[in-house]
Amino acid sequence: MTATVGADVARVDELRALEAEAVHIIREVVSELETPVLLFSAGKDSIVLLRLAEKAFRPAPLPFPVLHVDTGHNFDEVIAFRDRRVAEAGHQLIVASVQDSIDRGRVREIGGPHASRNRLQTRTLLDALEEGGFDAAFGGARRDEERARAKERVLSFRDEFGQWDPRAQRPEPWSLYNGRIRPGEQVRVFPLSNWTELDIWRYIDLEGLELPPIYFAHEREVFERDGLLLATSRFTAPAPGESVSTQQVRYRTVGDLTITGAVRSEAADIAAVIAEISAATVSERGETRADDRTSAAAMEDRKREGYF
Repeated sequence: MTATVGADVARVDELRALEAEAVHIIREVVSELETPVLLFSAGKDSIVLLRLAEKAFRPAPLPFPVLHVDTGHNFDEVIAFRDRRVAEAGHQLIVASVQDSIDRGRVREIGGPHASRNRLQTRTLLDALEEGGFDAAFGGARRDEERARAKERVLSFRDEFGQWDPRAQRPEPWSLYNGRIRPGEQVRVFPLSNWTELDIWRYIDLEGLELPPIYFAHEREVFERDGLLLATSRFTAPAPGESVSTQQVRYRTVGDLTITGAVRSEAADIAAVIAEISAATVSERGETRADDRTSAAAMEDRKREGYF
C-alpha cells in the first residue's frame, strides 16, 4: 500500500468515526427528549447533518421535522435547493419567517447600509420552538467556526427564556450525555462539534452529497464593503463610493446575503474546494460574515440571547 493510499484510508476511517459519533448523539437525543427538530439552512453543515440524521433512522422516516428560519434575504439558489432536497426525501419542512415576526411586531427592522436581519432570527427561532413545543433543536455548529463556540457542549442547555449560560452547562465525560430538562428548558444539540470545515467537505465528497451551486466558483456581480465582497441584489446595493464589478467567486458559508461575503475563487468542484480550504488560514465565518467580525465578548452576548 502506498503512502497516499494509506493516508486516504486513514481519512475515510476518521470520517466514519465522526459519522458514528454524530449518529450516536442524534439517536441518544431522540431517545431522551420528547420533541426534537432539526435546524436546516441548506448550507453545507446542515446538509451533512441532515444526511447523518437520515442514516441514524433508515429505513424509517425522520422522527422529527426540519425547521428553517428564513430571514427573507436568502440566496435564491439556496431556497430552491432547500425545497427540492426536503421534498425529494419526504421530510416535513417548517419555515419560520422573520418577515412574519416583523409583521406581528415581535421584532423591529432597522434600516441603513449595514442593516441585517441576522440578529432578528433570535426571536423568530425562539417563537418557532415554543409554538412547535420543541424541546431539542439539532444544529450544525462546529467548534472551529469561532472562538465563542469553544465553550459549547454537544448538548447545550437553554433556560426557559432561551438564554445560554456557559457556567450552567453539564459535563460530558466519555461522551455521556445528560438530556434531562426542566419544564420550559430547551437543548441545542451539536452533533458536528468535533468536525472541522475540512471534515465537512471531505464527507460531502465521500458521500457524494449535492450542494447549492453558490459553494462553487461562478461569476457574480459584487461590491466591496468593510473588506467583504457582497452580492448585488434587491436587498443589497452599493453605497456612494462603492463600485460594482463582475468577479469569479464562491461562498464558504450561506446565510443572509446582506452580510455574507463571497471569496475570490477558481474552485469549481469539490476537489478544488478541498485544496483551497486546506491552504486557508482564516476561518470561513471570519472571512465571509460581517456580523462575526466582532469581539469574543460580543459573540458570547449573542449566544446568551439565544441566537445559537
